[in-house]
Amino acid sequence: MADIIQFPKRRPTPTPGRSTDGERSTPEPEPLWRSVLGARLRGLRRDKGYSLTRTANRAGISPQYLSEIERGRKEPSSEIVAAVAGALDCSVLEVASLTVADLRLRRHQGRPSGPVLMAA
Repeated sequence: MADIIQFPKRRPTPTPGRSTDGERSTPEPEPLWRSVLGARLRGLRRDKGYSLTRTANRAGISPQYLSEIERGRKEPSSEIVAAVAGALDCSVLEVASLTVADLRLRRHQGRPSGPVLMAA
């Protein structure tokens, strides 16, 4: 018969901002602008019911490039952001404002919203 091989024991997955023993560790890094922008553009596109191909064609870019932008893989120029915003019937100001709001939300997630009493 075959030998039984023991798998290594799993280490606990650390919570962002905490080490495995519960102590504070380095804070989680802020998300990249391109990642938040891409998620926002994808959300706007889906909310309007537009396909990736339709939006890319209206913006004058390839569907592959738009997909990479939406996944946060590519850093689009201001001209490309303007073209995609126009294809989504939005202004650059609207897209930028929504992206900044998303960044603010992500920054404050997991943090207390008001004063905190720390007891020993």
